Order: sequence, then structure tokens, then C-alpha cells
Amino acid sequence: MTELLERDAVETVTAGKIPNLFKLEYSRIDHIAVAVKDLNSAKEFYCNILGFELKEERLTQGERSGMISAVVSSQSFDIVLIQGLEPESQVSRYIDKYGPGVQHVALHVDCIEEAVAELSKKGLEFATSILSDTSLKQAFTRRDPNSGMMIELIQRGEGKGFSDKNVSNLFNQLESADLV
Repeated sequence: MTELLERDAVETVTAGKIPNLFKLEYSRIDHIAVAVKDLNSAKEFYCNILGFELKEERLTQGERSGMISAVVSSQSFDIVLIQGLEPESQVSRYIDKYGPGVQHVALHVDCIEEAVAELSKKGLEFATSILSDTSLKQAFTRRDPNSGMMIELIQRGEGKGFSDKNVSNLFNQLESADLV
């Protein structure tokens, strides 16, 4: 059964335009992270079947566990493929709880400090502090219990890639908070 909502109760979304409820500007989706069971099979699928280009691969080791990742790129967006190295890795535990698939979506913002402050005022909880490196700032929300989704806010300087420092700091913050 569906229910018709009064026009005043819902803001209409027109094709290609998402209503800006928080007065924040999300200029684009920066990247999507996909948790996978087998990184090599995932790279094969995205690169050899779908035609993405392999941009980088990284090993990240936390205090208790690690992950391997690969960034594959189309002309307009990146997908970060992530695989846990041990059963206790946060990525492996994510897959155990939610299954393989989209682990987070990264939204590009112009000023991460303003975005975090505004969303925090609206009641959104963050799982990390703002992680900073020379040309990159990131913050991750707590996972939505309904969808299993985590949102990353990302502010970029000149570069488009990821820094070892930020990836390592993120992994360690999530691991120490025991977040899946």
C-alpha cells in the first residue's frame, strides 16, 4: 500500500537536482568503496570486463589487522575495492555482517570543517575525527544501522589520489573504536 503525501510535506526532486536540505554543497560523488571477498577477482571484473583502469594498490596494516585495496577508475569516478586480510579485520567483519558491496560513499565538499559542524548540529554522528594530510581532508560518519552505509566527507586540494597517512589513520581509528 502506498500513501499520497501532501505537497507541503515533501520537497519535490526534479531530474538531476537533489534538494539541498542542509545548505551544504556536495559538488559530486568523489568515490565509492566496495568491500569484496576476493580483490583479484574484483579487479578482474572492474578492469577486464567493465573497462576501468587500475590506478593504485595498497596494503594497510593496523595494530590488530589489515586490508588490501585497489583504486579502479573510469573517466568520471573512482571505485575503491577493499578486502580484509584476516577474519577479524574490520572489512572482513563488515562483509560478515552486511555482505559484500558498497561500504561507503564519499561526497566531495568545499569546506570539511563547515560540513562536519553543520551535519553534527543536525544530529549526524561521526566515527572519525577530521583526518588531514597535505592535500586531503576526510571525515567518516557512523554507519547507518538501516542500510549499513557509512558516508565519507572529503575535501581535496590539488591531488586526486589517496594518501598512505590518511588511509592508515582511518583504518586505525575505526579499528580502535571497534567499528565494523
